[in-house]
Amino acid sequence: MLQLSLDDIRAGAERTRDGGLPPVERWDPPLSGDIDIRIARDGTWYHEGGPIERLKLVQLFASILKYEDGEYFLVTPVEKWRIQVEDAPFLVVAMEAEHDSGGDPRLVFTTNTGDQVVAGPDHPLRVSVDPDSAEPAPYLLVRRNLEALLSRAVFYQLAELAEPGPQGSAYGVTSQGAFFPLA
Repeated sequence: MLQLSLDDIRAGAERTRDGGLPPVERWDPPLSGDIDIRIARDGTWYHEGGPIERLKLVQLFASILKYEDGEYFLVTPVEKWRIQVEDAPFLVVAMEAEHDSGGDPRLVFTTNTGDQVVAGPDHPLRVSVDPDSAEPAPYLLVRRNLEALLSRAVFYQLAELAEPGPQGSAYGVTSQGAFFPLA
């Protein structure tokens, strides 16, 4: 079972206050095993079958989330627990279209854990299409190769902003100087 020390909890609280994240990319402890935590496609975190109700606890777990070799883990400097993720670990629940000081467009996305991410070269948008249903699934890179699925409402809002791309290419959106096709 994942053992969070008082120091781990304090570090999570500090992250919430100062916006920093633990350096999980530098932590590589051996696998401790599997833990019964699952992130559903709708962004709900579950532990032992029940939803985790406390946002601060979800934010703490999200801050120590790591993706490697196609699997998701909660890591500390000495522990590494595999968890299940149905699609993406985060869900984009809101979007604001604004302009920077130079008048260039920027798209600011908010995840279900309260993170705000501006789409751009470091945080690209991509759309994958399910070959069976032809249903689009839009994603935003949030951090450290962790993506967020855009909610249907946010994707519709994004589609309303779509314009033809360079040289008449596919419709898409621009943020921080980068063009992202939506088809």
